[in-house]
Amino acid sequence: MSPDKAEGVQSVARALRLLRHLSQHDDGLRVSDLARLSGLAVSTTHRLLTTLELQGFAQFDPDSALWHVGREAFAVGASFGRRQNFVAPALPFLRRLRDATRETANLGILDNDELVTVSQVESREIMRAISPPGGRVPAFCSGMGKAILATWEDADIAAFVARTGLHPMTARSHRDVDSAMRDIARIRQQGYALDDEEHVTGLRCIAAVVWSPQGEAACAISISGLAARLPDDRLDRIGQIVARAAHDLTETLGGQPPSPP
Repeated sequence: MSPDKAEGVQSVARALRLLRHLSQHDDGLRVSDLARLSGLAVSTTHRLLTTLELQGFAQFDPDSALWHVGREAFAVGASFGRRQNFVAPALPFLRRLRDATRETANLGILDNDELVTVSQVESREIMRAISPPGGRVPAFCSGMGKAILATWEDADIAAFVARTGLHPMTARSHRDVDSAMRDIARIRQQGYALDDEEHVTGLRCIAAVVWSPQGEAACAISISGLAARLPDDRLDRIGQIVARAAHDLTETLGGQPPSPP
């Protein structure tokens, strides 16, 4: 690769890194903060941000001196959701799930070994649990991630853990394979998965898998809320509501669970 091409590839990678950091900070970031997070010089960071701004991928607020994601970044990201043919059909189910539970309803997929939220209908409660679309979570710290993993063979799950690790995020996160596999067995038995404050302390998430026409896990849906509003005596009832919504969405998509061996 010629020096000019190598420099161009490096600039693209750096610009994308800046966009990723901007996407994770809804309140915006100063150029100095972005430089620190990205490991770049302030002058390089400012040059890349200016280029992104000219193309509409970044936006600068002169009053606060903060940088934000631009409208073009949203347009490009939204095209991913349109490409997933289950996102639009899922929205009515997410809204009904939100209304039935009064909690935030989510749709997620497993991507590059992490759970990514691709669609969401927010709770109307003042205090609500929000993991914004586009956010990534280690699969075993996510109700939706565990719901999808529970459809895999045990050997494949063990290989996944060996390859990626568990990446615990709170005191309640799984830290060994035996604990993770016991959780997988519970998920298979009860038909829904529970993130029991494993991603964020004080938040719970209840999830169930949505099947594709090929009998594979296409995605998962969930509700997430404050642990105080999702006590132990409500979990099974809400779990059944989430599992029913996942079943109904599966039927709408023409999906079906695999035939038992």
